[in-house]
Amino acid sequence: MRLIKYLLVLCSLHTSLAFATTNEMLENARNAYGNGDYTQAISIYETINKEGESDNLYYNLGNAYYKNNQIGKAILNYERALRINPSFDDAIFNLQLANAKIQDKIDPIEKFFLTEWVKSLRLLLSSNTWAWISIIMFSLALFSALGYAFSPYKWLRKTSFFMILFFFIFSSTTFIFAKQQKKHMELRSEAIVMEGSVTVKSSPDESGTELFIIHEGTKVSIKSSLNQWVEISLLDGNVGWVKKSQIEQI
Repeated sequence: MRLIKYLLVLCSLHTSLAFATTNEMLENARNAYGNGDYTQAISIYETINKEGESDNLYYNLGNAYYKNNQIGKAILNYERALRINPSFDDAIFNLQLANAKIQDKIDPIEKFFLTEWVKSLRLLLSSNTWAWISIIMFSLALFSALGYAFSPYKWLRKTSFFMILFFFIFSSTTFIFAKQQKKHMELRSEAIVMEGSVTVKSSPDESGTELFIIHEGTKVSIKSSLNQWVEISLLDGNVGWVKKSQIEQI
């Protein structure tokens, strides 16, 4: 029993020390950023990031990179913040500022408006938030089912029936959104170009035909990989191969 208490005390002490150390490092990073020492702020934030990711950490890291004129890295970290928290308004705004500075202006292929509307709606919230909404809606559907089963009034049973349908459809939709958001986070099928200019090849080797050039900060989708090469696609539908070292996954 004493051994268990001793171990609990040690664990608690270790957690407290780690928390205090992280807070001190965050304060140092904020001070460095405030003093214009963006390189030092980046170094500290990157060190903290190895212990565990968070939307605020990625956001602050993106700001430091942006101030340090490393636009590709800034965009990467804003995108990572939004991967965790899609409704992070400050990250959305700063990402727009950073994207305005990149060289490539790619016009996306027009898609069916309803598909784009549903995607935009799904991206409003994180997978966990959609999951909680789904659980709440399903609980309300069950509550309505009780009203339908036990109510002595015909009008209330009729109302309960339509409420069951509404809450069940809402629960199913948000459950699908939660699954899609989780899959999006886990697959990490998007990346940012990290080099000043990258020549996209027709095949995964140096002798491949040069198709087109993309630049630092451009967002691409990863289709497949082969050894040290990845096949990418752009929003305008162009497809080709680049080296893995030339991009970084969001």
